[in-house]
Amino acid sequence: MLETKDIGLRGITVADTRICAVDGEKGKLIYRGYDIDELAKYSTFEETVYLLLYETLPTTKELEIFREALASQRQLPVGIVRHLRKRKKSAHPMDVLQSVIPMLADFDEESHIKTKGAKIKQSIRIIAKMATLVAYWDRIRKNLDIINPDEDLDHAANFLYMLKGETPDEETARDFDICLILHAEHSFNASTFAARVVASTHAHMYACIGAALAALSGELHGGANTQVMKMLIEINKIEHVEKWIRTKFDAGEKIMGMGHPVYKTIDPRASILSTISENLAERTGNLKWFELSRKIDSVSREEFKRRKKREIYPNVDFYSPSVYYVMEIDPDLFTSIFAVSRISGWCAHIIEEKFAEAQPKPALYRPEADYIGNYCGIEKCKYVPLDMRK
Repeated sequence: MLETKDIGLRGITVADTRICAVDGEKGKLIYRGYDIDELAKYSTFEETVYLLLYETLPTTKELEIFREALASQRQLPVGIVRHLRKRKKSAHPMDVLQSVIPMLADFDEESHIKTKGAKIKQSIRIIAKMATLVAYWDRIRKNLDIINPDEDLDHAANFLYMLKGETPDEETARDFDICLILHAEHSFNASTFAARVVASTHAHMYACIGAALAALSGELHGGANTQVMKMLIEINKIEHVEKWIRTKFDAGEKIMGMGHPVYKTIDPRASILSTISENLAERTGNLKWFELSRKIDSVSREEFKRRKKREIYPNVDFYSPSVYYVMEIDPDLFTSIFAVSRISGWCAHIIEEKFAEAQPKPALYRPEADYIGNYCGIEKCKYVPLDMRK
C-alpha cells in the first residue's frame, strides 16, 4: 500500500518562527503577538513594518526616525529608471518586479554583507523602493511622466500620489494604509516559503525577494486578486450572479477568492476589507463592485453548503479588488500592490532564516520525494545506443 503524503506540505511543520501566527480554526492572524484587528484599527503600515523588522512596537521617536529612513530611500537609481524606460510596455508588472528587484543589488554596496544590521538596512531600502518601482512602471507603461516620491507623505499616501499624480484624501489614504497592514505578513505561505528556501542557501536578500515575487505571481497565490476582479467584470450585474455561480459549481470550477487552505472560518483580513470596500463605495457613490462582491460571497456560501455540506468563506483576495478598483487602480497591478506590502514580511522572514535564535538553527532546506518512475534493470530502461533506437 502506498504511503499517504501531505501533498503541498500541508500540516507539515518545517521551522520555528517568532514573526506570525495563523489560527485557522479561530480565524486569528497575529503579527509578533499583536492581533491583526488591533493593528488595522490603531497602527500604520510604517509602524507594522517596524514591528516585523525589529520585533517590537516603536516609541514615538523610534517611529519618527524609521519613517524618515524609509522615506529617504524611496528614489530609484537612475540606472533602474533608464532600464524601465527601455522595457516593452506590455510587460506584466509582476514580471517587471521579478526582474528588476534583483538588479537593485548592483546599486547596493552592502548587498553581500551578512550582519543582521546590514540586512535590516537592506530591508528598509527594498521596502521603500518596491512601492516606487510599481508606481513608476505603471506610469511609464502608460506613457505618463513619473512622479517623484514625496518624503512628507506616509508610505501609503505617497504610493497613491506617485501612481495618480495627486495627493489622496485622508480617508482614502488610510483605507490603503490598512490594506497594506493586512497584506504585510502571513506566516509560511508559498512566497514566504520560497524566500526562506533561497535564504537558507545564504543567497543575498535581493535574490530571495526575486524568488518570493515569482511565487506571488501565480494566480493561486497573489494573482488571485486580479482573477477576482476579472470575475466581477465578467458577471457585471447582480442579477447574473446566481446563474454564473451555479454554472461554475456544475463545471467543478473554483470561485476565485473563496476558501483558504488554512482558515476554517472567515479570513479576518476579509472581514476588515469588506468594511473598507463598503465604506469606500458609499463615500464615492460607486456601489456596484462592493454590492456585486457581497452577492457573490452570499450565493457562493449558500451553494457550497448545499452541495458540499460544509462552509466556505471569502479570503483576503476577495474584497481587496473592489477596494483597489474603486481607487481607480488597474487590475493587473493588484498583485504588485500585494508585493508592496508583503515585502515587509518577506524581509522579516529572510532575516529570521539567517539569524534565528530558535533551535534548531536554520539549515539548508532539502526535502525528499519518493521516486515512482521506472528503475534500472528492467528492459525498457536499458540504455540503447542512439543509432540502434527505433
